[in-house]
Parts: sequence; structure tokens; C-alpha cells
Amino acid sequence: MTPQTGREKRGFWDRLLLVDRRWLYVVIWLVVMVPMLFPFDIKPEAMPPVRKLFEYIDSMPEDKSLVISVDYTPDTRPELHPMAIAALRHGFATKRRVGVLCLNTVMSLGLAEGALRQVSEEFNSRATTREDSIINGEDYVFWGWSYPIITVLLGMGERITRVFPVDYYGHRTESLPIMASLKNYDDMGIVVCIAGSSIPLSWVNYAHTQFGCQIGCGITAVSAADFYPYLNSGQFTGMLAGMKGAAEYEELVSEKMVELGYEWDLPRKGTEAMSSQTAAHLAIMAFLIIGNIAFFITRRRKQ
Repeated sequence: MTPQTGREKRGFWDRLLLVDRRWLYVVIWLVVMVPMLFPFDIKPEAMPPVRKLFEYIDSMPEDKSLVISVDYTPDTRPELHPMAIAALRHGFATKRRVGVLCLNTVMSLGLAEGALRQVSEEFNSRATTREDSIINGEDYVFWGWSYPIITVLLGMGERITRVFPVDYYGHRTESLPIMASLKNYDDMGIVVCIAGSSIPLSWVNYAHTQFGCQIGCGITAVSAADFYPYLNSGQFTGMLAGMKGAAEYEELVSEKMVELGYEWDLPRKGTEAMSSQTAAHLAIMAFLIIGNIAFFITRRRKQ
């Protein structure tokens, strides 16, 4: 190696360490945006917490209902909304009665109603008979929002119609056919709480501890560590954590729908978003490797 070549290499690594960090943000923006516009195929393997939740819902007795508590807000929508969509598809595809409610805030109402509208339209647009259709008041009920949380959770253990005398659309809940077989926790196979807060723990404290109702949760990735002790103790039947958990559950539901004869190409936002997340993680790993190589080379030459 000539002295000139050595100086060129030293200059390259030194300049690399002095790159303006704003360029790194530009690269991250590109590796996130490009896969969002042109997603590549990725099929995440379902981890045990996700598979446990899926298999429990899938194997519930036919007379048990699936209840989904939509307790996230617009700021956590990208991670949690795909979970709600997938849970509704799972319930409707397996002919479960589905109840939906909100505990956290009234901001969740619009998100819950949007998810219900989307999934019911997906099924009804392809239905050929009444049995194939998803009918409000018969196949699902949207109770809406009520407060305070403790009153709602304890009251549902006695009689749901007392806590929600009217549903979100203003119908008397006692007049809805679905409520004849969905009176309280005894008629629920599981409650899946999808939240960006600690609301799932309230379901554990009251619905599970007091009434023995099975609880599953969908939570943001950043809060997953706080919920694993409850999962390991069996207080949560299963758990969906972050975008990855949503994508894993979407894949399981998609496979189940194909098995049941639903040959539909439905959008899977969680799986699509994993393209961007994977690309961003790979880019960050590359930055770390290159940065460490540059650091050790320059330090060795200075020594």
C-alpha cells in the first residue's frame, strides 16, 4: 500500500464519521417510504402469544361470543387498527356472534365503527344469501361507550343491557336478537381488548378475576414488556404486540379464511407495514455496523 492510498483511506473513514446526521434521517425516510409505496412480500411466522390467542378464538364453543374492546386512539391507530380488523374478520368468518364496545375514550368510537363498517361490507359485498350476510343486531352488536370503567366492567357481569340500554346506533339493546344469547360474561368466550394504554389490565382485574372471563389483548410494541408477566401467569389467554403481532394474526386469519372457502384478496395493513419496518431495521443495523467499523479503524490508526 502506498502512502497516498493510506491517506485516502484514512480520509474516507474520517469523513464517514463526520457525516451530518440529517443525512441518516433522509436515508431512513427513504427506506420507510419506498416499501410503503411498493411493499414486498413478507410472511411473518406467528409467535406463541399470537398463536395461542388465534387458536383459542378458533376453538371456542359455537354458543360463545367474541367481544372486542376497542380502546385505542388515532395516535396508536397504525399499530392497533389492523388487529381490530383481523379480529372482526376472524369472528365473522367463523360465524361467531361479535360484541364491540369502547371503554377508554369517545375518540375510540369512530375507529371501532369504521372497523365494523369495513369488515361487514367486505362480507356483505360477496354475500349471496341472508345466511352469508353480516347483520347488525343479529350477527354483531356495537354497544358504544359508557363510563366509569369499573361500573361497566362489573355491570356487564350481571346484565349487559343494564349497562348499555341502547347501542351505538340508538337501538334498544333488549330488542336486538343477538342479546338473547349474549347476556353477560357467561355467554362470552373471550374478550379481546385492543388498547394503547393499561385498559387490558382492568379487564383482567374485574372480568377475569371476578367473573372468570378469558381475556386477550392487543397492545403497542413499546408497552409489550409490561404485559408479558400477565401473559406468562395465564391471566391473558394470548397477546398481539405491535405491528408484528398484527401481521402475524392477519396471516393466521387469512389462512383460516382460505380454509373456510373465503377466496378473497383482502388488504392486510399490518403485513404491508412490516415491509417498511423490516427495511428500517435493516438500515439501522447497517448504520451500526458501518459506524463501528469506521470507529475502530480510525482509532487504531490514531494509536
